[in-house]
Amino acid sequence: MSEKKIEKRVRRHAAELMTEKGYISPVDLLIKMERLTPKQMENWRFKRISYLEKVTVGNLAKLNHTLKTLKKVAKEQNLKPSTTVYKSWGKGPKKRLRFSKSDSPYMEELYSTHYVRAKSKGK
Repeated sequence: MSEKKIEKRVRRHAAELMTEKGYISPVDLLIKMERLTPKQMENWRFKRISYLEKVTVGNLAKLNHTLKTLKKVAKEQNLKPSTTVYKSWGKGPKKRLRFSKSDSPYMEELYSTHYVRAKSKGK
């Protein structure tokens, strides 16, 4: 898939998520774009998968472009970034979940940043 097609799909699905949920999360976007299934996401949340990129469809360069495009779209729409800590589900201690194979802080932040509408002043 070309970068232009990725950008078009990110814009369309991001708009759908804002309408449906009132926010955009990269994980929800990847599910909408069929790069991740809800079952794969659940397996990751229950620590059955060591990092999310292990099961996503597409190469890492395209995933990276998808996340950067989401960040760009959110900025254009004046959405507020909100870093979210993803902890494991299930029994036992709740551990921070990894998104990327590299575990780089930059990639982890791209994956864990949700975008919400900024509150208007006076409300």
